[in-house]
Amino acid sequence: MSTPYPFTALVGQEDLRLALLLNAVSPAVGGVLVRGEKGTAKSTAVRALSALMPEVDVVSGCRFSCDPASPDPGCPDGPHGTGASGSRPARMVELPVGASEDRLVGALDIERALAEGVKAFEPGLLADAHRGILYVDEVNLLHDHLVDLLLDAAAMGASYVEREGVSVRHASKFLLVGTMNPEEGELRPQLLDRFGLTVEVAASREPDQRVEVVRRRLAYDDDPAGFAGRWADEESAVRARIVAARDLLPEVRLGDGALRQIAATCAAFEVDGMRADIVMARTATALAAWAGRTDVLAEDVRQAALLALPHRRRRAPFDAPGLDEDKLDETLEEFGGQDGDEGDQDEGGDDDPDPDPDGGPGGGPGGGPGGQPEPDDAPRVDGESAAQPESGEDREGGEPQPSGGGGGGEQTPARAAEPFRTKVLSVPGLGEGAAGRRSRARTEHGRTIGASRPRGALTKLHLAATVQAAAPHQRARGRSGPGLVVRRDDLRQASREGREGNLVLFVVDASGSMAARQRMSAVKGAVLSLLLDAYQRRDKVGMVTFRGSAADVALPPTSSVDAAAVRLESLPTGGRTPLAAGLLKAHEVLRVERLRDPARRALVVVVTDGRATGGPEPVALASRAARLFGADGVASVVVDCESGPVRLGLAGQLAGELGGTAVTLDELRADSIAGLVKDVRSSGQNSGQSSRRAA
Repeated sequence: MSTPYPFTALVGQEDLRLALLLNAVSPAVGGVLVRGEKGTAKSTAVRALSALMPEVDVVSGCRFSCDPASPDPGCPDGPHGTGASGSRPARMVELPVGASEDRLVGALDIERALAEGVKAFEPGLLADAHRGILYVDEVNLLHDHLVDLLLDAAAMGASYVEREGVSVRHASKFLLVGTMNPEEGELRPQLLDRFGLTVEVAASREPDQRVEVVRRRLAYDDDPAGFAGRWADEESAVRARIVAARDLLPEVRLGDGALRQIAATCAAFEVDGMRADIVMARTATALAAWAGRTDVLAEDVRQAALLALPHRRRRAPFDAPGLDEDKLDETLEEFGGQDGDEGDQDEGGDDDPDPDPDGGPGGGPGGGPGGQPEPDDAPRVDGESAAQPESGEDREGGEPQPSGGGGGGEQTPARAAEPFRTKVLSVPGLGEGAAGRRSRARTEHGRTIGASRPRGALTKLHLAATVQAAAPHQRARGRSGPGLVVRRDDLRQASREGREGNLVLFVVDASGSMAARQRMSAVKGAVLSLLLDAYQRRDKVGMVTFRGSAADVALPPTSSVDAAAVRLESLPTGGRTPLAAGLLKAHEVLRVERLRDPARRALVVVVTDGRATGGPEPVALASRAARLFGADGVASVVVDCESGPVRLGLAGQLAGELGGTAVTLDELRADSIAGLVKDVRSSGQNSGQSSRRAA
């Protein structure tokens, strides 16, 4: 087994190390979610923690790590008496993103269960992680059905395997640690709330610190055992401190004053539910024990809030997680010192205490990210002055004249209008892509639509089809008792239909004909609404923009819908309309993505007024480019952005050449679509009644 990198040899990342250590002291805190860019030692820190965890006592021979002092009465390997016991290091079990359901919860031998009534069970990763650490790297990429299983196990402290009336249950209490890169997509809110603490990590910008990181890493790679040996004393000291803090933890007193501060803080930041209050209380208690104290101070409550609340505060979609530290300090000051018996009051009782010059952990004066102040004159994304002239307004039938290159006439990015609930856009047919919530697909989960012979390991038994296949052979197989004689050839796999996630590729017209601020604001609001829909339906998204004389891939296909929203907000406009270039660029993006992920079907959303003015013969070129999508059978939707009393209907023609459909900005709204259908039905009924009366 390879030698892990020593935990104490990590450079910087104080918040990350503290969050992991607090969970080692008190596993009841609920785990850690580590968010950050790639190459910031997220996985290294988590793997290093396992070497510091105290050993656990287990019943000898129990595959489910039962505690000899209080064995699980329902353990599949039980019942456990007063037999032999021993101790072993706490395990850190890694859950691969692509793991199967059977690998996570365990596998039940259905054939033996039906034929012999025997619960032959092979434990999975949830059993291995009991009383240890369950680590999920790239947890935001975990499939939904595995997330559901994790949520159930984390909530109940047990794992259940149910197969056609045969069930196995075993205890599964673990410390859940996940790492993720936000650029690749966000977590489902339900799973996000299950992590007790969250930490944002980033690479240091200090040259000296970066030099030390490289120096230590090179030394470790050259001689892992020797490097670990040089840090053995520090590792032993931290391990002993964890044990001492665990022993002290039951004696730590969480008084009413600290509880009032915790409750007031959670209320002030409008977090949902009561889990945040409980996690903050446990974290503050663990902080006091780690510091060797038996009283919880205001500083413990503040640090607990910084670790437990950023991912729980109520926020608008696409907002970055975070906490206003000025508001936090004001809340703690307002509700601090109301008990008189707590040690968490400001010492000295100054009416106007001096703030920490460093702004406390993880922040600085002004509450800006990374402790950076926010000057009053800083430019704001949504802040154009009402008196600011808007050059290059969209003229009737015309575009701003380019000055020099094709990007002439560029204007200040318009702010997106308020998002709305959109009509459900889906890919026709039945796919086999990644699980999601958009288009129909053959999936491992969903409603049963048929049965077939298994092509590998049986995962979902179709009981009726299996019994039907075995029934004609019972006499030939010598059946003499009530049991059904089942052979491997009789087993049938259930075919199920669910929903898949798609690649939603936006092709956005950013030319001068779209540049009127009111129109572009509406267009951005529509695309933002579709992005929100893609986030909820677990899609990948990409964005191609075209203006001037060329098209650009503003965002390669990614699971990070947040990144697409950021690119959309800063999208500039102006210049001519190279529609053909935009379509060809999108076609190339789809070709490359099809090689990477052939099972994921695409939905192309073209946002344009349908005009084509860039390059020679722009209309003919755009028409030929559009027909490529129809020839490939790519599902497409054209969002018609044309406005004004005179409309040319060019977007509708484009949709026909793409082989897709066209909707206007108004029709894209879900409520407008419902109203439209209702109006059509009522008008049809009225006309039918009039015809009958006339007859």
